[in-house]
Amino acid sequence: MSYTIDRIIEGADIDSVDARTRAALAAEGFGVLTEIDVKATMKKKIDKDMPGYRILGACNPNMAWEAIGLEPKVGAMLPCNVILREVDGGIEVSAIDPQASMLGIDNDALKAVAGQVRQMLERVVAAL
Repeated sequence: MSYTIDRIIEGADIDSVDARTRAALAAEGFGVLTEIDVKATMKKKIDKDMPGYRILGACNPNMAWEAIGLEPKVGAMLPCNVILREVDGGIEVSAIDPQASMLGIDNDALKAVAGQVRQMLERVVAAL
């Protein structure tokens, strides 16, 4: 089982895909809680150069509320990360597959919520 939902946006730059991703996330009820510019961090911390790479920590409050109500420790696995990275010919977008990340938790109700979130993230990635 793959642990991400992926798509390559050909001929695009990271800033435009970032804006499109945020809009698609918002359309599905997600907000971006955290953003990590991995490229800038690697340069600053260890003086290494790499292609553009961003991690967006996305959260749908309603789904998070439901998941935490079913499994209080699930917050250790939140938010849903979406990465944007420069690849040859464009930008690859990869969203976490929440069903894959919940395999280690024995809670069928939580797995059903993860399935709903997966469908939402699939729509986000498809909308790009």
